[in-house]
Amino acid sequence: MAEINIQDIIKPENLVYKKTRMMTDKTLSYCPGCGHGTTHRLVMEVIEEMGKEFDTIGVAPVGCSVLAYEFMNIDMQEAAHGRAPAVATGIKRLWPDKIVFTYQGDGDLAAIGTGETIHACNRGENIVIIFINNGIYGMTGGQMAPTTLPGMKTSTSPYGRDVEMMGNPLKITELVAQLPGTYYVTRHAVHTPSAVRKAKRAIRKAFENQLNKKPGLSFVEIVSNCNSGWKMTPVDSNIWMEENMFPYYNLGDIKVDGKLVEK
Repeated sequence: MAEINIQDIIKPENLVYKKTRMMTDKTLSYCPGCGHGTTHRLVMEVIEEMGKEFDTIGVAPVGCSVLAYEFMNIDMQEAAHGRAPAVATGIKRLWPDKIVFTYQGDGDLAAIGTGETIHACNRGENIVIIFINNGIYGMTGGQMAPTTLPGMKTSTSPYGRDVEMMGNPLKITELVAQLPGTYYVTRHAVHTPSAVRKAKRAIRKAFENQLNKKPGLSFVEIVSNCNSGWKMTPVDSNIWMEENMFPYYNLGDIKVDGKLVEK
């Protein structure tokens, strides 16, 4: 049997994947199996591929992604809980040629930050919002979030979300798509290779919209699992997400180039 030369295997033409240099070597704080790490990687890959690592500013508020500045090797700004769109607005207006994005969870964006989210979208701020929706407060103990599904059990709805008492889940992505200030609104996932590729294309389109100064805000929702909060294994949580989250939070484009997509 011929001896294998390792150098032949790692030649550039044989390289399938390598870690983006826009991610630091810091160990991620996210639970194993969570979609945050993959989404971080996609955002940073897009920034690297666009050659905009020195012209991008990210804003992370409170939530599971509160330490995003330790993982993303770009300029980052911390924001108070829910206030990331307001902070991003200030940064973008001060430096209009910078790429500015927020990275927010559902508890942050759709609860305490609802006002900031709605008004930034309605004003048509030329920023990107990356929204991670796992239907629960992941960092603070698994409480019910605005996006928690009917009947879904959490630490504050142990018998399941009762719509009559607790209201309906908030489809904030569909809500902001109705606003005249949004230019691109889409929803994706990162649980399979195919889903990852689609999500990356969406993130790239969002950043290109901003770079090309398209008139409005680009909003990318990523439906993710929360295996710790849902009390499941990563594999089981992905199956549960497909069977329960996706029928309620349909994947795909909702608004493209300022026009709602007909279903």
